[in-house]
Amino acid sequence: MAKQLSTRVAIVGSGPAGLLLGQLLFRAGIDNLILERRPLSRVLARIRAGVLEESTVRVLEEAGVAERLHREGLVHDGIEISVCGERRRIDFATLTGKHVVIYGQTEVTKDLVAAREAAGLPILDEARDVLPVDLESDRPKVLFRRHGEEFELACEIVAGCDGFHGVCRSRIPAERLKTFERVYPFGWLGILAHARPVSDELVYAYSERGFALFSMRSPTVSRLYVQCDPNDPVEAWPDSRVYEELAARVGSDLAARLERAPSVEKSVTQMRSFVAEPMRFGRLVLAGDAAHIVPPTGAKGLNLAAADVAVLARALIAFLREGDARLLDRYSDVALARVWKAERFSWWMTSLLHKFPEGDPFRDRLQRAELEYLFQSEAMQKVLAENYTGLPLALS
Repeated sequence: MAKQLSTRVAIVGSGPAGLLLGQLLFRAGIDNLILERRPLSRVLARIRAGVLEESTVRVLEEAGVAERLHREGLVHDGIEISVCGERRRIDFATLTGKHVVIYGQTEVTKDLVAAREAAGLPILDEARDVLPVDLESDRPKVLFRRHGEEFELACEIVAGCDGFHGVCRSRIPAERLKTFERVYPFGWLGILAHARPVSDELVYAYSERGFALFSMRSPTVSRLYVQCDPNDPVEAWPDSRVYEELAARVGSDLAARLERAPSVEKSVTQMRSFVAEPMRFGRLVLAGDAAHIVPPTGAKGLNLAAADVAVLARALIAFLREGDARLLDRYSDVALARVWKAERFSWWMTSLLHKFPEGDPFRDRLQRAELEYLFQSEAMQKVLAENYTGLPLALS
């Protein structure tokens, strides 16, 4: 016999989307319970994105978890783009009056977990065989196993924040779900190293050898990426090869500043664009990577998840406090309007800066022409800056 549990909102997934939603609901006095299939220690160790839009920072402030972010985050007023060694700075502050903050997703997750633990709220990690059911009723349930015991969690809303490979999206009937996907013919090999960044701001590099990104987590920790074959095993990229490619893909001045410290983390990421529509089915709502994936070139993944949650939390508070379903009924449309703009920008940045392996001379010439136009046109630089720092966050 399954053990009976109950809550108002069952949140599946303890990544930033699930944790942030749980924190916003808690501060609004709405009971919620988070289920996570992995051990919490693994969740806290994942290395992910680290560029936050101003709107994301505001949502974290609203959640009461921005104190360390403001103390340790790095405010950046622009980025640099290198094309075969020639660099141009895109000045966000001058072009838009906005900035971004460098603060790792791992740190955001730690802050949210600490806030949840301080409030005495549980995260049921190592939850296996999670299965949301009765989603078209007003009393859905989530079935799961944990530590050999079976559970049945009754709730009013199931929030699917369980990522691209999670179970929640699959619970929407195939005839009701539309998916849109583009898989790019390259990946990113990323390393984390205790080394000073080569520049005070992020440097995106296009070269005939492929793309590279010089990013950071702090003034003493670098996050570095090179374009690679998505099927490459990590073992094919010893640190020496990574650093050789980084140096070859950027100008000689930055290459000379590159500290070749041993990597402390290394992984290959497939570049993918993906959107599922709708983001709501009955009493199931999706947020973050469960509903959409962007290639990381445009720094939109974590920011899209935070935007989803900002809209969703407001809708759930109105629904669960006052019985007002209007915002909840609009959630999918409001969220997807922002998602598709971010998908467009991420696709554009990816197409602009990567070397495509099929060797189409016409495409290559167009790509170089667009990069030259970007360097020459303040209007085009402003379009990049507006999108990179984040479009206005519409909540309804």
